[in-house]
Amino acid sequence: MRLDAGRTAHPALIALGAVGAAGVAAAVWGIGIERYLFTVREVSAEALPAGSAPLRILHVSDAHMAPWQHRKQDWLASLAELKPDLIVNTGDNLGHRDGLDGIRRAFAPLAGIPGVFVHGSNDVTAPSPRNPLRYFLGPSKKKQDPPLLDTEAMDAYFTDELGWTDLNNAAARLAVGGREIALFGVDDAHRDWDRLEDLPDAIDALGPRDDATPMLGVTHAPYQRVLNGFIGLGADAILGGHTHGGQVCLPGYGALVANCDIPLSQAKGLSTWSHDGRTVPLNVSAGCGHSIYAPVRFACRPEATLLTLTARS
Repeated sequence: MRLDAGRTAHPALIALGAVGAAGVAAAVWGIGIERYLFTVREVSAEALPAGSAPLRILHVSDAHMAPWQHRKQDWLASLAELKPDLIVNTGDNLGHRDGLDGIRRAFAPLAGIPGVFVHGSNDVTAPSPRNPLRYFLGPSKKKQDPPLLDTEAMDAYFTDELGWTDLNNAAARLAVGGREIALFGVDDAHRDWDRLEDLPDAIDALGPRDDATPMLGVTHAPYQRVLNGFIGLGADAILGGHTHGGQVCLPGYGALVANCDIPLSQAKGLSTWSHDGRTVPLNVSAGCGHSIYAPVRFACRPEATLLTLTARS
């Protein structure tokens, strides 16, 4: 009888051991391997006026940089070899109070390439320890009295040393690749810092826009109200970040959360967004980093995007 009972329990123990081993393997992969598998995702979309030459955009996002993350810094620095026409940085650059040291090392080779940036909340406030499982319970909540980062120093580095343009609730015209483009953007919508109502006047202040001048919308958090507002303002393409692509995904299924109200199927990658009779390309970067308190990526490699916009057919 004891022998039979032991034999009955044996398959269950094997199954339990297999589940445990799979969990350990997944943790080792996500924490120790995949979060260092930096990749460049190359995509293209029709968005420019007829007859336009292609526009190569390097889209970087969500570095969440800490000063000791040298592998990430080296990889970001290597992206200068892609020779993009324009850099779009959709925020959450800092992940530590000394994160700007790592950002300087990462972005120094990009100096002189036209670029624009907007803020994520982690460009303003430092991350704090939290239960990582809360990430899967819905959009994160605003922290009370979080420690502030040196946003002013980061912005000065971007504008004065790299030559990038601040698009936080602002608009600009840039000479890029022998042509002129118009851009506008908002501050972090996840923290309700976006002021869409300011953009019409900012765009009007740029002066008349002819049909040959493309217009790009830039946001950190791709909330639907922002995407709809951007299309209403005439954006020909939209770029966002914030979602981390879900960060921990299910193979064959994708993101479990987006940390905003965008559909999960659009939490990373190139898709389209439609509103009020218009449809435009939407690129949501899965980002290249993570909070120092949640150092894992699973089925969601850290990335930058080389997005080539081409003329409409």
